[in-house]
Amino acid sequence: MKKENINLGVIKEVQGSVVVVYFENKLPSIYSKLVCTINKKTNNEKDIIIEVEDHIDSHHIRGVAITATQGLSRGDEVVDTNGPLTIPVGRGVLGRMLNVMGKPIDNEGELENITAWRSIHNSPIPLMERSVKSEIFQTGIKAIDLLTPLERGGKAGLFGGAGCGKTVLITEMINNMFGRYDGVSLFCGVGERSREGEELYTEMKDAGVLDKTTMIFGQMNEPSGVRFRVAQAALTIAEYFRDDLKQDVLLMIDNIFRFVQAGSEVAGLMGRIPSRVGYQSSLGQDLAALQERIASTPSAAITSIQAVYVPADDFTDPSAAETFAHLSATVVLSRKMASQGLYPAVDPLASSSKMLSIDVVGERHYNIAKQVKMTMAQYEDLKDIIAMLGYDELSDEDQATVIKARQLERFLTQPFATTKHFTGMEGKLVDLEQTLIGCEEILSGKYLDINPNAFYMIGDITEAKIDKKEK
Repeated sequence: MKKENINLGVIKEVQGSVVVVYFENKLPSIYSKLVCTINKKTNNEKDIIIEVEDHIDSHHIRGVAITATQGLSRGDEVVDTNGPLTIPVGRGVLGRMLNVMGKPIDNEGELENITAWRSIHNSPIPLMERSVKSEIFQTGIKAIDLLTPLERGGKAGLFGGAGCGKTVLITEMINNMFGRYDGVSLFCGVGERSREGEELYTEMKDAGVLDKTTMIFGQMNEPSGVRFRVAQAALTIAEYFRDDLKQDVLLMIDNIFRFVQAGSEVAGLMGRIPSRVGYQSSLGQDLAALQERIASTPSAAITSIQAVYVPADDFTDPSAAETFAHLSATVVLSRKMASQGLYPAVDPLASSSKMLSIDVVGERHYNIAKQVKMTMAQYEDLKDIIAMLGYDELSDEDQATVIKARQLERFLTQPFATTKHFTGMEGKLVDLEQTLIGCEEILSGKYLDINPNAFYMIGDITEAKIDKKEK
């Protein structure tokens, strides 16, 4: 770029992560990337990246720093790059851990085999180019495949409070996909702990599956601008594999609430008036801009599984309520079940999926799932009677319902490969057909004489039959 064509600005204000810049000739576009180089006269030269968020007037912009602002001061010169934030795409990102600007953070050297650098801000694919076929995406996790089947090219949400097992479920799904899933996996950590990122990276490396995974992180300690943009950066990489290489992508986002929280922080820094419960007034728009980019085409699909932290277990919180609208499957994790040691703590009555219809899963699967939910619902109703009068006061039919429900509760638990170092149990991957057979046999009353604990933390139903013989 020739010197006379460079659009230069001067910093007028620095308030935390918010920077006001004066431009004499031309204002940069919204979402433009600005660069301010500090410490030019020393060996500690550093670039501070600013993203334009607002036009204040004909000469001033307000932006949010994507990097730490230490060392930034009024009067510093800023260069307009005439383009947005970009991220590298290509096969070279596989097996690597990146930050929001596409720089490797895994100490494995520079990226190689990069095709291009692309904008993190892209439009969703048009409706006419989307696939309308409904296909099931099997995970190997009994409770999810039976009660809330996921959609290939759809969006599934894992809702739950702190400590209910959202991150464990996501890492287990990544683990289960290898060997049975012909595609690439992309893990996006939005405002999560560095410990979780390090553990996931180590697990993937030890399992030998890192070469088909890309990880991109905007960590909890980083500025809100980073946490707000890292999901868009991940989607740009996912769109490259879907559209250019025609490969299916499994996109894991942990955690959508942190994305909303970062957006709320950015809006607050910009001085925008907050909406309900303090969230940004553009909450719906911010979420839609992200979620609508997750879609499938006739040649490939982006399937997204998103952890959603629920503040104070309140599902009416605007962040959770707004996210519900975009999902094809909702997996609700119950704190009560987690406290009883029933993992995965999937609440069968609160969870749902639009894929659980006769047209998609077939009549047999639909009826079994319906009967499982009905049995669990009847058991919930009977719990009050049991607490007041005792189990022996129930009729024979109700006693059978209680036994079946307790057996189903335990049968839908399963040991995970990613928790082996905690539990000492080998992970079990269960085919959908085996899950259906097991539930079918329990519902038929075949095992009424078996202690429900015989079904706890097993794979398919044959493992409980072994317990029966031993008894």
